Amino acid sequence: MIPAAFLNVDSSATGRRWVGPDAESLRLAEAMAQITRLPLPLCVTLVKRGVTPEDVPSYMAPSLRDLLPDPLTLRDMDKATKRFLAALKSRQRIAIFADYDVDGGASAALLMVWLRAMGHSATLYIPDRIDEGYGPNVPAMEGLARDHDLIICVDCGTLSHEPIAAAKAADVVVLDHHLGAETLPPAHAVVNPNRQDEDGALAHLCAASVVFLMLVEANRQLRAEGVTGPDLMAMLDLVALATVADVAPLIGVNRALVRQGLKVMARRERIGLRALADVARMDQAPNTYALGFLLGPRVNAGGRIGAADLGARLLATEDAAEAAALAERLDMLNTERRDIEAAVRAAALAQAEERGLEGPLVWAAGAGWHPGVVGIVAARLKEATGRPAVVIGVEDGIGKGSGRSVPGVDLGAAIHRVAAEGLLLRGGGHKMAAGLTVDEDQIPAAMARLAELLERQGAGAGGPADLRLDGLLMPSAATPALIEQIEAAGPFGAGSSAPRFAFANQQVTARRVGENHLRISFGDGMGQKIEGIAFGAFDGPLGPLLESGGHARFHLAGRLELNSFGGRTKVQLRLEDAARA
Repeated sequence: MIPAAFLNVDSSATGRRWVGPDAESLRLAEAMAQITRLPLPLCVTLVKRGVTPEDVPSYMAPSLRDLLPDPLTLRDMDKATKRFLAALKSRQRIAIFADYDVDGGASAALLMVWLRAMGHSATLYIPDRIDEGYGPNVPAMEGLARDHDLIICVDCGTLSHEPIAAAKAADVVVLDHHLGAETLPPAHAVVNPNRQDEDGALAHLCAASVVFLMLVEANRQLRAEGVTGPDLMAMLDLVALATVADVAPLIGVNRALVRQGLKVMARRERIGLRALADVARMDQAPNTYALGFLLGPRVNAGGRIGAADLGARLLATEDAAEAAALAERLDMLNTERRDIEAAVRAAALAQAEERGLEGPLVWAAGAGWHPGVVGIVAARLKEATGRPAVVIGVEDGIGKGSGRSVPGVDLGAAIHRVAAEGLLLRGGGHKMAAGLTVDEDQIPAAMARLAELLERQGAGAGGPADLRLDGLLMPSAATPALIEQIEAAGPFGAGSSAPRFAFANQQVTARRVGENHLRISFGDGMGQKIEGIAFGAFDGPLGPLLESGGHARFHLAGRLELNSFGGRTKVQLRLEDAARA
């Protein structure tokens, strides 16, 4: 028997059915509230994450010392670290081959900053997204091997058998997290928690975290020799940025890394990130939203539509003038990227709607679609439909695409299998994001096979029909103190979403801001009012419904946050959905 919809909302403004917490979760939350004396909304949040009353103190104050794994639990870590330190001690020539996204750029910056602190330098090489594509390629690796003794591939390389084999004159170390094949490339070491011979305990790490673990081990080996290595805690801002931007789940050690990294970032000591925060007009302490939606896209912009190495150079620089110039350039490129993305998004959504949005996979392909924005557009389609999405740009008969998945559906493994079956020229990634290259005439067959594999994992069974809520709040209960306590259970992001609350039977005042955003003020008539924001509300039915609501009352749903402005801190609702009361 299907339980009644929360607040009896069977079809909201966005066409979703509202679902509240189940009776067992509420019972456990109420028991936790009695034992711990914590607010019930916070206890609901903790119970949802499997936290018991006994675990509350350690969960609310996660210790990196307790959660950080021993680096040597990863295969090849000892070999990789010893080769890295040998190159340092012998002053050998080191090259860093990095992916062009935030994770790759942050991984490269970690190595460059660490080496610089040790009086050494490295050559940075990031391939051009359009001309070279993802990962090592034969000409680049041959060229680097001629002039370097050690090549470190970060956030790439696990599937690069031929390019790594071509680097005969140099040793190659791979520090990656993308899904591995049955055989590994002929590298000196391949450190990857997603190798098939790993146990999967650290599969949630991004590449920057793998690099960080190698540096932890490097410092440990140096310390055994009486040498003090660089301050790694000061580098956690880079790890946090990469973790959030790469949509790695904020569980286990990832949560502790991001939490500590945000504290480091708040000190504004890294010149490049400080310059980027300033051009992004960040006026409050960094949080996961800022990393994922303000800083991350700007770092990515260089790899998407500009010079591929701009982001990594910004993150690694110690020159204030260079940082300011790079940040301004990335900000301009990000604006240009948004314009390109908007055009591709409109075309992709129209095509996907014509094909149908009810299956296990939503996909679209178009000639001339910029390969630098197909991943973002795939993310937008995924968000709009609640299904895995793939968007492909076609040029000269070859399609280059990117996909984004939903929780519980491993897109990277499915794409890897379709590639192994010969329907893709290449493909791989991780659970939540993946890339592919495909012959144009094979696109329909490849997408049909991918949809079949995703359906077996349950894709398409849920989707936008359900909006899951953590409970009901009165406006007077949504105080800054409560939000601060809930935020202490964070940081929130992929794999650990921020709690979503409903406000029932609210009087709403709404106005359009900018091109398609909505600002609201609401209350229940008892005095307390809360302001809210819904970005992109006029891209769908939410904005028009509330703007023309008149004197009607509405149920509202969204995530609460603190908004600091002019020395005052107020609660704000990031509105996601509404329904007539």
